[in-house]
Amino acid sequence: VLHTSRPLHTTQQCLAPLPPLPEKGGEVRYGLIPEEFFQFLYPKTGVTGPYMLGTGLLLYFLSKEIYVINHETVAAACILSVIIYGVKKYGSDVAAFADKLNEEKVAKALAVKNEAIKDLETAIEQEKKEQWRVEGRSYLFDAKRNNIAMLLETNYRERLLTVYSEVKKRLDYQVAMQNLKHQKEQDHMIHWVEKNVVQSITPQQQKESVAKCILDLKALSKSAQAAV
Repeated sequence: VLHTSRPLHTTQQCLAPLPPLPEKGGEVRYGLIPEEFFQFLYPKTGVTGPYMLGTGLLLYFLSKEIYVINHETVAAACILSVIIYGVKKYGSDVAAFADKLNEEKVAKALAVKNEAIKDLETAIEQEKKEQWRVEGRSYLFDAKRNNIAMLLETNYRERLLTVYSEVKKRLDYQVAMQNLKHQKEQDHMIHWVEKNVVQSITPQQQKESVAKCILDLKALSKSAQAAV
C-alpha cells in the first residue's frame, strides 16, 4: 500500500511582503454598522436608503412577530444603555491603557528584535573575521614552509662546514706529518754527512789544517800591520 501525501497549498508560494495590519479599525455608525455598508447603498437607494432598509426590517420583524417585545427586551435595552454609557465614559481610558500595554509589548518585541539583530551582526563579523583568518592561513603555511626550508638549509650548511673542518684538520695533520718527516730526514742526512766527514779526516790532515790556519792567521796579521 502506497501512502502519498499532498501538500495543502498546491499553488506557488508568494514571496511578496504582506501589507502591515491597520492599527485602527474602519469608521462605523451607531457603534456597530460599518461605513462601507452605507457607501454601498448610497448609489442604489440614496442617502435615506440604509435608514429605510433598517426601519423596514425592524417593522417587518415586529409585524410578523418574528421578534416579540417582552420583559427581556427591556432588560436588553437597559444592559445596552449601561454598556453604551460605560463605553462613552471609560472607553477612552481603557483604550489608552490598552494602547499603553500594546506599546510596552511592541517595545519589548523591538528590544528583543534589536538584540537578536545585534547578536547576528556580531556573529556575521566573527564569521567574516574567521574567513579572513582562513584566507591568511595559506600565507602562514607558506611562511612556515619557508622557515623549515631555511632551517634545513642552515643545518645542511653547518654539516658541510663540519665536514670541511674535519677534512681540513686531517689534511693539515698529513701535511704536518710529511713536513716533519722531511725535516727529520734532512737533519739525519746532515748529521750523517757531518759524521762521515769528521770520521774521514785523519790526524795528519788535522795537523796540516791547524798549521795552515796558523800560517793564514800570521799572514793576515802581517798584512794588517803593514796597512797600519
